[in-house]
Formats: sequence, C-alpha cells, structure tokens
Amino acid sequence: MAGALTGYRIVDITQVISGPLATRILADQGADVLKIEPPTGDILRHMGGISGLSPTFTTINRSKRSIVLDLKQAAALDTLKRLVRGADVFIQNSRPGAADAMGLSEAAIREIRPDIVYVSISGFGETGPFAHKRVYDPMIQGMSTLAEIQGGPGGRPRLMRVIIPDKVTALTASQAITAALLARERTGEGQHVRLSMLDAVLAFAWPEGMAYHTFVADHLQKPKQVARRDLIYETSDGYVVVSTVAHREWEAFCRAAEKTEWLSDPRFADTAGLVKNAKERLDLMASAIRERSTEHWLEVLDREDVPCAPVLMREDVHLHPQVVANEIVVEDEHPVAGKVRQTRPAERMDGTPSEISRPAPTLGQHTDEILAESGLEESEITALREAGALGRSA
Repeated sequence: MAGALTGYRIVDITQVISGPLATRILADQGADVLKIEPPTGDILRHMGGISGLSPTFTTINRSKRSIVLDLKQAAALDTLKRLVRGADVFIQNSRPGAADAMGLSEAAIREIRPDIVYVSISGFGETGPFAHKRVYDPMIQGMSTLAEIQGGPGGRPRLMRVIIPDKVTALTASQAITAALLARERTGEGQHVRLSMLDAVLAFAWPEGMAYHTFVADHLQKPKQVARRDLIYETSDGYVVVSTVAHREWEAFCRAAEKTEWLSDPRFADTAGLVKNAKERLDLMASAIRERSTEHWLEVLDREDVPCAPVLMREDVHLHPQVVANEIVVEDEHPVAGKVRQTRPAERMDGTPSEISRPAPTLGQHTDEILAESGLEESEITALREAGALGRSA
C-alpha cells in the first residue's frame, strides 16, 4: 500500500532540524523529498557519526533522496528550477531575504510552477527588530518563555535538555503543508506558508504555560507565582512520575500510600484546594513515596487508578514492555552506518501506511538519478559536474 502523500514531490533546500524534520515526516508518509544540499552537505551531517552520517542526521533525513547542487552557480540554480517544474512543494528555512537574494523567491518559484506550495521557515519571523538574527533552538526557548517556565517561579530560567522549538516548528510545518496541499486539491491554487519558530513555540506553550495571562481583565487573573509542579518523585531505589490532578486521584493516592488521615485535611478538601496548596501536597507525597520502591508504587498506584509511570533511562527505553508492545523502536541496516536503531513513524494509518521507505542518503547519492528523471541527458549531467555545479561530492 502506498503512503498518504505518494505522488507528491517536495524540493527541500532546508538544513539542520526544523525544515528537514518537517519533510522527513512527509517523506515517511510517501512524499518524494528531494533534499538539495551544497557540496559540503547539510551541516548536521558533520556533527559526529561516520561518513557524513551523524546519528541525528540519519534519523531526520531518512526516506529522502539527496542531490548536490552548488546554488552559488547559475547552472546549478537553473537545474534546481528545472526540478521545481515537477514539484508540489518548495521549502526553505534561510533567514528572511536570503532565498530572494539567491533568486529563489516565492515569485521566482511560482513563475515556474504557479500552483506550488511555497514554504518559508524562519526564526523570529519576516519582519520586526529580530527578523535579521541568526537563530538556534536555545534562542527560541528563551524568547518563547519555555526557559522561564522550566526555571519555575523566582528560579533561574533553564533550557530544556532536548531540542523543542525546532521539533515543534517541524510538526507545525508538516501539518500546515499537508493542509495547504489539501486546499490546493480543492481550489487548484497554491499558497505561501510562512512559519517562524517563535510563532510555533509560543502557540505550543500558551494553553497552560500562559494560563494566568489568558484572561486580560485584572479581576479574572490568578496569582502569577504558583508552586513549581515537579511531579518526579524519588523512591527508595529510583524515580517515579505521579500526578493527582483530579480530587478523586488525590483520594486514591492517600489510600495507596496508607495515609487516609490526609483525606480529612481541610487544605485538600476539593480540587481548588489541591491547586492552592500544591506545594504542601507535593511535599507530603514526596515524603511518602521516598519510603518504598518504584515497583511497589507502580503496583499500588495502578491498582487505585492513580496516573503513574516509571522514569526510564535512555539506554533502557527501547526494552520497556510498553515500548516493545507498541513496536515504536525499530532496527534497520544502513549500507554505510550499519545497524541503526530509531523510532518508526509515530502515526499508524491502516489505509495509507507511513513507513521508513529508504535509509538516510549519503551526500549527493541520488544526484544523477534525480537529474535523469528531470529529463537531463547524461552528457548534460557530465557538463554540470565538470563545471562544478554539482560539487565534487556528487
């Protein structure tokens, strides 16, 4: 069975994570993603690993084909535009104005393919005082309030230890691209999809992260300084995550912990009290949980239907029975990197299944193949290579 996006072609000149992960999602869903790389390759290739295949590059660029084009050369630029003729989507994540300066503006691309979906991913947006700035994930964590939220009220702002803004932007972009393609099916017209990392992450953080800043009227505001809700608890032999949001879950925890006297504590008489006195409640839970093992707590809390889970280590996560049952982690043989362990596409579609259709490409691996498909003769490809338009790596 073909993937949901089989038949769509994406010309992708993005690098690093936000754009490449967005198109990886679409590639797993069947789209033919042509990854256009400079002669030196996507910089993510060179962040560890072997033979231009870093671990992160390998998982973010699977299911794609790689072609090397030195877009500083007119012949390479003309070749890229030739590829655009058969494309449904063109995506770039350079700083605002850079694509235009290269001759790859929306107008230039739409002149070649009028109904194309043109996608621009930026850091801070296309206008405003920060539009010109170079951007990486930590800058957006700081600007979007993620760092302040992680630090807690009055605490030092802290970065999350995994890349969040790039990935949230990628997820948002992939959904927006699919929506734009659906709209094109209905109207016959393409459009320009603009997305900044700051836009995506503020929207991501807002629903609960900015809950006390949502109602503008002063009399509707809740206190801005609330207890830091770290729900990871130390057990006698490890860590466990426990959450008692609903009042019935708090009552169930008290029974599981054999602390029924807490049920009559007026501070925790209702859900509002649980929130108002969160610090005191969490301190009590921590003192109780510390006395018994992780296995004990997972057993008794589950029996009482209290939300709980173990804290897994990275080296063990693929072995956990739930992860195994979901078949989330798969192992494949890469022709260059050897055995590769990674996650399958998260979505499961029974009619148009997503899949890892091919391993991450080596630099320029599919250059000749792609150019031949676009109608170039072997002599023309040779001429481009001799002129340096395809780079030495192609």
